[in-house]
Amino acid sequence: MPTDRPIIVVGCPRSGTTMLQLMLHAHPRIAIPPETRFVLAAYRERREFGDLRLPENRRALARRIVDRVETRFCDLGLDPEETVERIVAAEGTLGSVLGAIFQGYAARFGKPRWGDKRPAYLHNIDILLRLFPDAQFINIVRDGRDCVASLKEMSWHRKDIYATVAAWERAVDDARRAARRLDGSQWYELRYEDLVADPGSELTQLCAYLGEDYHAAMAEPSAVAQVAVPSFKTWHARTHKPVTTQRVQSWQTRLTAEEIALCEAALGSRLVANGYELSGAGRPAPAQLIRYGWTAVPQRFYPARRGISKAASRLRRDADIAHLPAGVLAQRTGSQADDKNRRIDAGPA
Repeated sequence: MPTDRPIIVVGCPRSGTTMLQLMLHAHPRIAIPPETRFVLAAYRERREFGDLRLPENRRALARRIVDRVETRFCDLGLDPEETVERIVAAEGTLGSVLGAIFQGYAARFGKPRWGDKRPAYLHNIDILLRLFPDAQFINIVRDGRDCVASLKEMSWHRKDIYATVAAWERAVDDARRAARRLDGSQWYELRYEDLVADPGSELTQLCAYLGEDYHAAMAEPSAVAQVAVPSFKTWHARTHKPVTTQRVQSWQTRLTAEEIALCEAALGSRLVANGYELSGAGRPAPAQLIRYGWTAVPQRFYPARRGISKAASRLRRDADIAHLPAGVLAQRTGSQADDKNRRIDAGPA
């Protein structure tokens, strides 16, 4: 039976999330937009807009999203005024307001199902679940050494080698926590290397998880890159070319011997757990390991800080913010009607 559950793509930066976004977008029923910056921001600023059951508050939030450059709403190719009115007409929860934007993007391509993609979502699964409780997550994993090598070459990446290595460690650990929390109907992992080696087989299995039929067009993501990847993102140039295994294990020539040694010393057990063989590179200098340890420690304590933040949020008695899927909405509407009928039958108190 067709579903309208949101699809959320996550993964460490430079792990293939954009390629996977395009593969999904090539499906005739699914639309996954370019990366935006308004979902997490809207969640963190949610109390500024008051009760979203009030249309004027939904309009204020809509204007914040469509009028600001930093939200990257402009990359969706949607009419701002039509989007504002779509948001005002949405249900009065933050998840439904945000879902209305993605539904508008899907409607642009005549598709019934929408999703979203952003590597940072991997560190904010709890927030995404609050917004979209029935979402289906897809985590793409790539060899940490290749991720580090690719991140080093990005013009927008400002972190040193230690922080870059620690970013992959945190991505793997956050994915492990999510996998323990969610069942097989809501969490799915695949490896970049397997996907580029045999797209048809991997995407067939992925579609089974999503409850969709596989379509051969998904194995040719370059066909939709022009409409789903903004032209200014030159670092995604390879998405305009056929799927290839060319970059698999390219870390062997893109990293120095010292960088390989650091990656394998810091990430060794996590690499092996995800099916990657170690090269047997030498041990890094003690000073490098100490520096890496100091860099990685704050990220290892991040889950504890997030737990404190979640507890504080509960104490503030946060309002219902979840997106209402069609089935849930029908149930809620029916329940509200039943309550009203009971009140009418009961008569005045």
